[in-house]
Amino acid sequence: MNGWFLAAGITAFGVAAVHLVAGHRDVVRPLLACALADEPKRVLHVVWHMVSVDLTLSAAVLVCLALADDTSATGLVAWFVAAHFVAYAVAFLVVTLSVGWPKPLLRLPQWILLLPVAVLTVAGIA
Repeated sequence: MNGWFLAAGITAFGVAAVHLVAGHRDVVRPLLACALADEPKRVLHVVWHMVSVDLTLSAAVLVCLALADDTSATGLVAWFVAAHFVAYAVAFLVVTLSVGWPKPLLRLPQWILLLPVAVLTVAGIA
């Protein structure tokens, strides 16, 4: 068993749970209540659900990698999961730093949840 992948998977399940609970309250409810046109509003709502599925599936994949015997595909799959968690974290950092807010790193703190999953996954690869 790879303890790093297990830690990454458990952390990723936590990230998915935070996304589902806090994201629904802080993002989805205001989005659905705003005056934005119906089509972009629904597309953004679907994107939020797509991220929910992606975070949950990624967590499950990491737990499966932790429990699976090391195969030739393990490293490639782990690198993919790590890369997309890094990409998510970078997207949040770029957006929050480009706005010009005071204390920008705390305004969209999702990167703080996403980056540890990538780091734990990379540790599991090594």
